[in-house]
Amino acid sequence: MQNKSAQSRAEVVGSFLRPAAVKQARERFQAGALDATALRRVEDEAIRDVVTKQRACGLKVVTDGEFRRAWWHFDFFDGLEGVERYESEQGIQFNGVQTKAHGIRVTGKLGFGNHPMLEDFRYLKSISGDAVPKMTIPSPSVLHFRGGRKAIDASVYPDLNVYFDDLAQTYRDAIQAFYAAGCRYLQLDDTVWAYLCSEDQKAQIRARGDDPEELAYIYAQVLNKAIEGKPDDLTIGLHVCRGNFRSTWISEGGYEPVAEILFGTVNIDAFFLEYDNERSGGFEPLRFIKPGRQQVVLGLITTKNGEPEDPETVKKRIAEAAQYVSLDQICLSPQCGFASTEEGNSLSEEQQWAKLRLVVDIADEVWKNA
Repeated sequence: MQNKSAQSRAEVVGSFLRPAAVKQARERFQAGALDATALRRVEDEAIRDVVTKQRACGLKVVTDGEFRRAWWHFDFFDGLEGVERYESEQGIQFNGVQTKAHGIRVTGKLGFGNHPMLEDFRYLKSISGDAVPKMTIPSPSVLHFRGGRKAIDASVYPDLNVYFDDLAQTYRDAIQAFYAAGCRYLQLDDTVWAYLCSEDQKAQIRARGDDPEELAYIYAQVLNKAIEGKPDDLTIGLHVCRGNFRSTWISEGGYEPVAEILFGTVNIDAFFLEYDNERSGGFEPLRFIKPGRQQVVLGLITTKNGEPEDPETVKKRIAEAAQYVSLDQICLSPQCGFASTEEGNSLSEEQQWAKLRLVVDIADEVWKNA
């Protein structure tokens, strides 16, 4: 992650607005009017196009836009051994809006197996050209946090310590499998650490019988066990998200409550952090970032709306962050993906690409002499 050029300081989080062709094909597939092979051909074409557009923006890292998924997390979890998706009584409550009513639960021993997303990555790699193909998957803590103890079959895992050991091993296997498929950049998307910064969310955690401080310790352990012994040429990032559904959010609060354990003890190569509004707090927690090794990718460009940011304001905020962590360890990105679920955020595709060009232009100016 060191000695990055100005252009490679410009990062992308992962998801993009679904093109009309993909939305229509998925609707036809759900209605039984299109088979899986034909759907995949439509997705392939759209992914090839979104990779071309990312490269045209000047990005050196590209993703498949998560075009094969309906959700940023459920689709991946559904492909794991021992995990079942189901129709829940209600969706996930965001600020003024609720998602579709889906849930996940652990009904058997966890395992990675021959996960279908391995093939998704292989296709991305095959069309990435000289750009780095990045795979995005949900973080292990999300699988536990979303349902907690009640979503884990007690007859399979009477002891949660065994569950967490298996969860870490499942991700170790996932990391090895993606690496074998040619992946050298893997991103773990994680809403949980942001929830642990929110007083409202922590109150809900306590109400269900969990201790937020203990969960932070457990999740840090699971992450470190999962990435222990990873290949030196594999970069693993962690995106800390406050919720992203149709331009709404769930949690608020700065990173201070988890900064010491998250930034100080979790051995991730790059932290993708949301800093697009006042809900994100200040840059002071970045003082816990390990000097010289880890990268901090500042999400200063919002994906919640299409209004362009003022480049000078963004550059000033980068300078503010550099008071707490070296500028050489900082990169720039949008605050989140543009469509964490297939519904997408409230902006146009034109505005989406303008945001990414802005990221690249600002990074080029800030780090042109780096």
